[in-house]
Amino acid sequence: MELFGLPLVTIYLYGLIISGVLTILYVLFADVFHFDTGDGGLHFLNPVLVFAFITVLSASGYLFERLTALHYLLILGISAVIALIVVTLLNVFVLVPLSSAEESLVYKESDLRGRIGTVITPIPADGFGEVIIENASGRIAKPATSFEGESIPNGVKVLIVQVKNGVLEVTIHQELESFL
Repeated sequence: MELFGLPLVTIYLYGLIISGVLTILYVLFADVFHFDTGDGGLHFLNPVLVFAFITVLSASGYLFERLTALHYLLILGISAVIALIVVTLLNVFVLVPLSSAEESLVYKESDLRGRIGTVITPIPADGFGEVIIENASGRIAKPATSFEGESIPNGVKVLIVQVKNGVLEVTIHQELESFL
C-alpha cells in the first residue's frame, strides 16, 4: 500500500523520526513552549503525550509493516491501541505524579522577609554575623547585619526586616505575651 506516493513503511519511519526529534526538542525546550491547560483544560492534549502517541504509533506501525503480513488497516488499529495504552501508562505513572510533586527547595530572598531566625554567630553593631532560619525542608544559614545598628548576641531570636545583596538585615524579635 502506498500513500502520497510513498510506501507505508517509509511513512511510518518518517513519522517515527520526526516525532522523536520533536519530542526531544520539546523536552529540552519545554519552558519556552509551555502550554498552560489550566484547571479546566484538555490535559490529554499535553504536547508530550501527543508526541509520545505519534512516536509509539509510528514505531509499532513500522515494526508490524516490516515483520508481519497483516492488512494495513489492522496494523494501524493495533498500533493505535498500543500507542494509547503506552501513553495512558506514561500519563498516569509518570506525568501526573511529576506534576503533583512538590516544588524544588529553591527559595527567593524576598521570601525570607518577616521570618524568624536565630543568631548563630554574634552580630556586632557595625559588622556581620550569621542567622539560621528553620523550615520544614531544612535550615538556611545566611549572613546578617543589624537593621538598627545594635549588636545582637548568639542565640537570640531575630526578625528578618529585609534582604540586600544576600545579606539579611535583622532586628531583635519581641515576642508578644498573651493577655489572657
